Amino acid sequence: MIRLFHVSDLHFGREDKDALAWFKRSVEEERPDAVICTGDLTQRARREEFAAATAYLEAMPVPVTVEPGNHDLPYFNPIERFFRPYRRYGQLEKLIERPLDIKNVVVVPLKTTARAQWRHNWSWGVVGRGALARTLTLLKNVAPGHVKLVACHHPLVDKQGLLSSGKTIRGREALEALAQAGADAVLSGHVHDPFVMELEVAGRVVRKIGAGTLSERVRDSAASFNEIRISDAGEIHVEHRWMEVAATV
Repeated sequence: MIRLFHVSDLHFGREDKDALAWFKRSVEEERPDAVICTGDLTQRARREEFAAATAYLEAMPVPVTVEPGNHDLPYFNPIERFFRPYRRYGQLEKLIERPLDIKNVVVVPLKTTARAQWRHNWSWGVVGRGALARTLTLLKNVAPGHVKLVACHHPLVDKQGLLSSGKTIRGREALEALAQAGADAVLSGHVHDPFVMELEVAGRVVRKIGAGTLSERVRDSAASFNEIRISDAGEIHVEHRWMEVAATV
């Protein structure tokens, strides 16, 4: 069985130190096969916030892959945002969009952030055609028999009832293409509340798995992360783990 810890929206600068310590302790004591972080490492993409996030994630004793979030693009510096949006990642850059192949499970990245958009809210998601093509190529090169997970920041299709929204441009189109390429689940963050959805797409069932937050910016739920267990037969089980309680879905 493969065990993955799926975490999101750490928001260094507005982080919950107790929640971060709890997650770090959980990783150190339980040693999952990998940690998947689906974005918003920082609050304002400041250098000191990236430095703190880097120190935290590099200390993890297991493989880590990280997706950029909308908060990780420079907020107050338009030149950096448009021309060098990921320069402040520094040492963390080697973890960004890092594919993972663990036994019978592969995790591939899909970028959903954009430097600019033709709409008023730039926090919402966009699936660029180039980004989708790169992800589809990775999926098509996966050896048969693997469970295929896609990691991105924004939900590709919104879940009704959540306070926040991904409103992702070309999200449904991307989800259909990912399903056709054999994706079994899409992992995301952004909305700060955990969820699991099962959608029938392109003739097969794809799971959408959203992680909560380890920051002070909680919404309906307490600080949490997801434990994803994948059996040797390829069955996916998700447990939302809160600091206070846990629920299985």
